[in-house]
Amino acid sequence: MNAADAGIDLENSLGYALKEASSALRAAMEDALRPLGMTITHYSCLELLAQRPGMSNSELARGAFVTRQSMNVLLQSLERAGAVTRPTDAHVGKTQPAQLTDSGRAALMEASAAVRAVELRMLGSLGDEQRESALRALRSMIVALRVR
Repeated sequence: MNAADAGIDLENSLGYALKEASSALRAAMEDALRPLGMTITHYSCLELLAQRPGMSNSELARGAFVTRQSMNVLLQSLERAGAVTRPTDAHVGKTQPAQLTDSGRAALMEASAAVRAVELRMLGSLGDEQRESALRALRSMIVALRVR
């Protein structure tokens, strides 16, 4: 039997290791955000709005890796909670860009600190050069997979 017939060697598969790391990171972030009453998608939405104000529902959904429908439900929830505001009238087509409120910014600051602590824990055993190399490698993989 040749290597192709044997399947993937999970112990040495970079793809499998990436998926395992992604799952571990997600679980750690969920644990850090749960006491704050947030999900990863909730946090991602607030972070995206802080860094890229005025994003549309579709842009937020792409950035948070969820459907437009899921993002719309989340935005409605965040709006009811007072974390974001959206204009009642769409200025361009159906776009209703959301904006963080002061309450949303305060919640984001707390969540960002929790998420940053998780990331620092994840990277704790790596030196600066290893971190930079890992980031370059991951970005290269992303580009390679997006090219069709």
